[in-house]
Amino acid sequence: MNIIVCIRRAPVTDARIKPGADSKSYDPAGVNYDISEYDKYAIEAGIVLKEKNAGSKVTVITLGVKDAAKDLRTAVAMGCDAASLLIVDKELDAFATASALAQKIKSMPHDVVLFGHTSVDNQNSGVGQMVAEMLGIGCASVVTSLSVEGGVAKVEREIDGGNRERVELKLPCAITCQKGLNKPRAASMKGIMAAKNTKVEEVPSNAPASLLSVTRMDPPPPRPAGKIVGEGPDAAKKLVELLRNEAKVI
Repeated sequence: MNIIVCIRRAPVTDARIKPGADSKSYDPAGVNYDISEYDKYAIEAGIVLKEKNAGSKVTVITLGVKDAAKDLRTAVAMGCDAASLLIVDKELDAFATASALAQKIKSMPHDVVLFGHTSVDNQNSGVGQMVAEMLGIGCASVVTSLSVEGGVAKVEREIDGGNRERVELKLPCAITCQKGLNKPRAASMKGIMAAKNTKVEEVPSNAPASLLSVTRMDPPPPRPAGKIVGEGPDAAKKLVELLRNEAKVI
């Protein structure tokens, strides 16, 4: 089985993001990066499928700057077999990203293509579905359970109201992975050493121009100062009054 995992290099979730000088992008100074959180579930899903299907191979792909090779090596250290970096020096929208990924994947054997269901930085959850459409394969999104047998992927996915939907897809197919699907493993020392010796393929992305552009990026407004309403029982009465009439939350 040929398994492909598409990941994104994103700022860590506790990074302090502020607009850059152009007010259209964020200032990268002091920002640390990691594999986007939901993509880690996709990596683990790919490795688990490989372990359950002898002879399988997991290839991890990302679209980004040269520094993103570090995150590809992390995925290899976790258990992926090969890595490919599609180099691009600017931020792309979901359509341009999907186009570049689909173009690369078309040139590779692929049975299962895995994604995180959204990215932690821009909260875009359309890339996986777009890639599936461009490849002409079925797709299940927000998946919390996955197994593959006899050329069929059986999944459970989240739907409205906290319910679960069971879906079967013929291979090849695409899956976007949600928290709860698995518990991503940490890289082992053996994996770290193997990752150092793994050649990361680096090729131009050939991505089309983005159709979406950022016109302005503004920080959130400062939080208003707190208000002390008093002490004792009278303060409780005043607090309720303010919550009802001023904040309008009760």
